[in-house]
Amino acid sequence: MKKILNYLFEHKTFSREGAKEILTNISKGVYNESELAAFMTVFLMRSITIEELLGFRDALLELCVPINLDGHAVLDIVGTGGDGKNTFNVSTLSCFIVAGAGGKVAKHGNYGVSSISGASNVMESVGYKFKADQGKLTQEVEEAGICFLHAPLFHPALKNVAPVRRQLGVRTFFNMLGPLVNPAFADHQLIGVYSLEMARIYNYLFQQTDKRFAIVHSLDGYDEISLTGDTRIITNKGEQDWTPEALGKRKVHPEDIYGGNSIEEAAKIFMKVLKGEGSWAQHSVVMANAAMGLFCLEKYPTYDECFQAAVESLESGAAYRSFQKLIALQ
Repeated sequence: MKKILNYLFEHKTFSREGAKEILTNISKGVYNESELAAFMTVFLMRSITIEELLGFRDALLELCVPINLDGHAVLDIVGTGGDGKNTFNVSTLSCFIVAGAGGKVAKHGNYGVSSISGASNVMESVGYKFKADQGKLTQEVEEAGICFLHAPLFHPALKNVAPVRRQLGVRTFFNMLGPLVNPAFADHQLIGVYSLEMARIYNYLFQQTDKRFAIVHSLDGYDEISLTGDTRIITNKGEQDWTPEALGKRKVHPEDIYGGNSIEEAAKIFMKVLKGEGSWAQHSVVMANAAMGLFCLEKYPTYDECFQAAVESLESGAAYRSFQKLIALQ
């Protein structure tokens, strides 16, 4: 690691192969926690290159425990995290609305690092049991429309860096890798990113694939459609800025989408919104993200039709019933 760090301190970058080798060694436990912390910190001080990101991704995918969901075309809605906004669990809630509207979802997530409650925190709190059993996960997708993939169970490298990420408490390049390494190889993805630079990198990477995708970045810094301001949306067909009114019928205030001060508070907000008992602002934000997810799945030809389907899923209780079915299968 000393050699690697000295190389980085000279402002040099790694080739795709070099990056892949380092992450493979991380997964094997070759480096200690101090070395890992130093390595991750370098990438907080300079931007990661596309070659490095590709190399890290290649290693994670090669080492991952893959999941085959019996040919179901699944969607993942995932944010990179690291935007420092501490919103409630918008992506995870949006997944249930998509499932309630007839979509199939394989949600990839982890414990919160730079936020109080990540997707894994809230799913664990509401009674979901993490698993890597292909049969059970397929059953969940077929019966509830959704399964949850807790990243450390599928990615040994993530398990090794988890303590260091927690201690650092800030976003690292692992935040960027999460959306690229869904072990179910979701062919439809809605990805929220914390910066326009990151959006462009993802756009470049996803354009090389057959995925149907949408990359979203709220221009005031959120890694999701926040409705607090305009949102840049990049899809297979190009990019465009959307107003809050076009996406969710009205603008909301940052305090309206705050996620609470503890995992318990986050879980309470989660259940309230899922039951259709949240605030107008909370519902709008979740429905806007779910609608963009349905649009990625090509459920309906226009975004407005997708939004109406999201409204129906939440207000009819279909999203909550999807959740109840999922928890009953645990």
